[in-house]
Amino acid sequence: MYDLQDSRWLKNINQVRPSEHEVVLTFDDGPSRYLDEILDLLQAKVVPALFFWQSRLLHDQRPWQRVLTEGHKIGSHAHNHKNLVKLDRQQQYEQVKSSVKQIEAITGEPVRYFRPPFGRYNEDTMAAISQLGLTPVMWDISSYDWELKADPSQIICNVANHVRGGSIILLHELAQTVTVLPEIIDKVRDQGFEFTMI
Repeated sequence: MYDLQDSRWLKNINQVRPSEHEVVLTFDDGPSRYLDEILDLLQAKVVPALFFWQSRLLHDQRPWQRVLTEGHKIGSHAHNHKNLVKLDRQQQYEQVKSSVKQIEAITGEPVRYFRPPFGRYNEDTMAAISQLGLTPVMWDISSYDWELKADPSQIICNVANHVRGGSIILLHELAQTVTVLPEIIDKVRDQGFEFTMI
């Protein structure tokens, strides 16, 4: 099992990185009821994003088509956000495979990227995603937005005070994140970084 704070494996699992003048914005745990609001803000600011979705939350009524039409990408976050390292190899494979197949069946687009729930993975996880031809994407900047419903301004600080060239920023599809997203984008750009897609 790997520790998210161990930078040695962060370099190994992130097979894709933006350039030193660019950063990537990512959203986990959707699609949620806040997705349209997030898309409105991204469109207004002209920012691309990568969404990692639990396939159990995806159905035809979600605005998935808008995500793709507006230039964003959808990756897998497994089927139902189980901690994969507590499952055996076959169970992990099924969690990821079922997620990918469901997303692809609804969107008609191939899924290329995967982020493990809780950022937890082991050798079995890596074997499963390799078998499925997926590229793992982690993050180096966590907003901790899921813990900060009562203090959304801290979400801004968590991102803006730590961002650097090549950063991959972790956000979630939450009400408090919607509130601060425009300021996060502005503060990152004020530091000379631009948002890109991997």
